[in-house]
Amino acid sequence: MYARDNVSGANPSQEQPTTAQVNAAVDAFRMLSDATRLKLMWLLSSGESDVNSLAGAIGVARPSVSQHLAKLRLAGLVDTRRDGRRVLYRARDSHVRALIAEAMFHADHEVSGLPRHD
Repeated sequence: MYARDNVSGANPSQEQPTTAQVNAAVDAFRMLSDATRLKLMWLLSSGESDVNSLAGAIGVARPSVSQHLAKLRLAGLVDTRRDGRRVLYRARDSHVRALIAEAMFHADHEVSGLPRHD
């Protein structure tokens, strides 16, 4: 398992991620490289929501949102649960929520000119 003890930089003695781990990360980043999917993940990082609410929140047609959610679900980034006739979506776990938050914090620094920090 890949240890996260030294996140500030590479350490030659640190165990490298496996090919499977790298491929899974690449697949996740590929899914998140779409603006609509990233917006959906940002919303789902805050809690559960259904397709209609998500479509309204980001101003994208419901069928398109459904297709994006299906891709995110297949990629293991979102989970679902039924609530009567509705299907509620949510970010899968704390790792996914942290990934989205860090990506957006990084973006905020990029566009706002905030100083970088370690």
